[in-house]
Amino acid sequence: MDGWLAIVVRTMFAENLALAYLLGMCTFLAVSNRVATALGLGIAVIGVQSLTVPVNHLIYRYLLEAGALDWAGAAELDLTFLRFIIFVGVIAALVQILEMFLERFLPNLHHALGIYLPLLTVNCAILGGSLFMVQRDYDLGESVAYGFGSAAGWALAIILFAALRERLRYSDIPEGLRGLGLAFTVTGFLALGFAGLRGLGG
Repeated sequence: MDGWLAIVVRTMFAENLALAYLLGMCTFLAVSNRVATALGLGIAVIGVQSLTVPVNHLIYRYLLEAGALDWAGAAELDLTFLRFIIFVGVIAALVQILEMFLERFLPNLHHALGIYLPLLTVNCAILGGSLFMVQRDYDLGESVAYGFGSAAGWALAIILFAALRERLRYSDIPEGLRGLGLAFTVTGFLALGFAGLRGLGG
């Protein structure tokens, strides 16, 4: 398996942002009590991440990196030090657009996500996707694949986690493990399961 499909599969499983890099864990733990809410947030993350990674790729390649401004006669200018603030700005703009869309067309999901929807702006999983894209020197097509794959992997992880948490409500859990203790234990087992898929995607 090679090319874009390999990137999607590898980032969904072996390099899962939530379970391999522990990115976005505050939202991951807070919005995973119900599968419906986790599914809505997962779809929101896929939408935001799939757009922000390629958009940030274009901004980085054609405006920020050394030599990118050759077309403007400023080839010696290196603006890579601005990437954090630019990437966060792009993410904030797209999250705002998503929030307005959900508030207008899907008010129940907007209400269920509550404060965690605008917090996607500072979700380290979404920023991490753009920073990994730069670090790995992906081209535009690979950035699209990475943006979608990393977001789909994060969404898959939170949906599986929410499904397990829903089932565990009906289990006889020892008192000392209830709450965050059980959440961390389940996350650890999920991470081990995903680590077993490390050979996927090359």
